[in-house]
Amino acid sequence: MSSQSAPIRTRFAPSPTGFLHIGGARTALFCQLAARATGGEFVLRIEDTDRERSTQASVQAILDGMAWLGLDYDEGPHYQSERMERYQEAVDGLLAAGLAYRCYCSRERLERLRAEAMAAGQKPRYDGHCRDRTDRPEGIEPVIRFRNPHDGTVAFDDRVRGRIEVENAELDDLVILRADGTPTYNFAVVVDDIDMRINLVIRGDDHINNTPRQINIYRALGAEPPDFAHVPMILGDDGQRLSKRHGAVGVMAWRELGYLPDAMINYLARLGWSYGDQEVFARSELVELFRIEDVNRKASRFDTEKLKWLNQHYLREGDRDQVLVELLWHMERAGLNPASGPEPARLLEVQAERFDTLTELVEQSRSFYQEFDAFEAGAAKKHLRPVAADALQALSGRLAGVAEWEPDALQSAVQETADELGIGFGKIGMPLRVALTGHGQSPAINQTLWLVGRERSLARIERALAWIEARVAAAT
Repeated sequence: MSSQSAPIRTRFAPSPTGFLHIGGARTALFCQLAARATGGEFVLRIEDTDRERSTQASVQAILDGMAWLGLDYDEGPHYQSERMERYQEAVDGLLAAGLAYRCYCSRERLERLRAEAMAAGQKPRYDGHCRDRTDRPEGIEPVIRFRNPHDGTVAFDDRVRGRIEVENAELDDLVILRADGTPTYNFAVVVDDIDMRINLVIRGDDHINNTPRQINIYRALGAEPPDFAHVPMILGDDGQRLSKRHGAVGVMAWRELGYLPDAMINYLARLGWSYGDQEVFARSELVELFRIEDVNRKASRFDTEKLKWLNQHYLREGDRDQVLVELLWHMERAGLNPASGPEPARLLEVQAERFDTLTELVEQSRSFYQEFDAFEAGAAKKHLRPVAADALQALSGRLAGVAEWEPDALQSAVQETADELGIGFGKIGMPLRVALTGHGQSPAINQTLWLVGRERSLARIERALAWIEARVAAAT
């Protein structure tokens, strides 16, 4: 049994049957933090023995999700599909020691046993029919079952859940090798964890029922079981287990929605773990402060609004280089060419405080990089009125003479034009905003001018003046 101060060697072992989901990402994060906090090692293992459901696309989705989140591992990925000979070797050893046996029971018999148990209100379990069988019927490929002890208790101190004890009499003889020669989950993970020297297994609490069975297999294989830490599940906003019906449960879907990796890591760490009332954690702080024993036993509820709040924080305060990488990814996805407008760093400087996600930020910044088809009808009707034409014309002339196209100089140009005409700033600001962006929502007017740029701004003001002229002509 490892102590908290000893280097932790742990693993994340997803099955490649889909994307990297939120629960899996949090487990991987807890594994990484537990290892880093003790100077240990974090191993990645791909559990791909389910031949029908495992796909290379899913493997890549898991690797991509971990890479995006920055969940770097020290070893791996190991693939169970490449270790079949090792599992067979371990099974042969148990058979030779009388700790496993061949089972020839038909599917029909097993289904009948299950139905009878269910009808009697009992837990379905194998009855040990082949436990002491010595004959080998021809034409039947047997499964291999583990000979679970009948007596005694399996007990372990879970680092999250505390002491757990289960009577061996409650456990049946589980299948460890299928008839086609592939190992079952409960057997393969034990062999892997022994061979990979794992001393702490961190996983979801849906595996708690598997743990006593696995501990017996460890001991049958002559190995000391590792420590275990079963973390609670994640619930959706409605209190039900997080699933596809709650929306984006895959990690990369959150990237597409405009969230930052640091925000996701910070949020996932706080799903079931806390350090006082602190909400914002740098990655280095998480490594320093995280202890698996501090994870709450109760299920955590996914709160999208809190994630948005964190994402807004990281848009403003996060590592600029990382935010820019994500911004450029979103711009490419949205069909925007960074070279056709302001430098992305400038865009962030202005827009980061105005939006919760990069998806919103990019969508509301289109007019800085490409022309809009038409003025938004309501905004144009309200603000591009004949009375605005003189102000826009005067401003256009003043802007053409601005030496340095910078926010302070642009603010002065607009203010001086308003003062010269004896009108309020808003009387010129709103028509100008619609002229520049096509709608009524944008940053401060001097920043909007700065981002749109000199040539494009002057051209758009001319376009707005032409629109006003056509409006006047249509009315006469």
